[in-house]
Amino acid sequence: MQLRNALHAPHWNINAHSIMYVTAGRGRVQIVNNLGRNVFGGELRRGQVLVVPQNFAVVKRAQSESFEWVSFKTNNNAMVNQIVGKASALRGMPVDVLANTYRLSREEATRLKYNRGD
Repeated sequence: MQLRNALHAPHWNINAHSIMYVTAGRGRVQIVNNLGRNVFGGELRRGQVLVVPQNFAVVKRAQSESFEWVSFKTNNNAMVNQIVGKASALRGMPVDVLANTYRLSREEATRLKYNRGD
């Protein structure tokens, strides 16, 4: 089964760089640094390689055809952190930390923490 226009949720590698090799199809990839600045935003096709530095957020989206890749990590025990969902960094932070960090009310911080979806 091929999923067209599928999206791989934003995430980052905590302790490793990632070397991404496209094995089939084509897709759009966006990488941002810790300041939220776009450092790469473009289309990748079969046979192309892209390095995603440690701690840079990345999102991948298939185009009208499938998009397949393999990623090689520079650490044998590489850890990936999701930006959204049940296993996300936001979900794991205490409400008071979110409120103080983002200058939100406790109610707003609770909504931010739990309304991110699965």
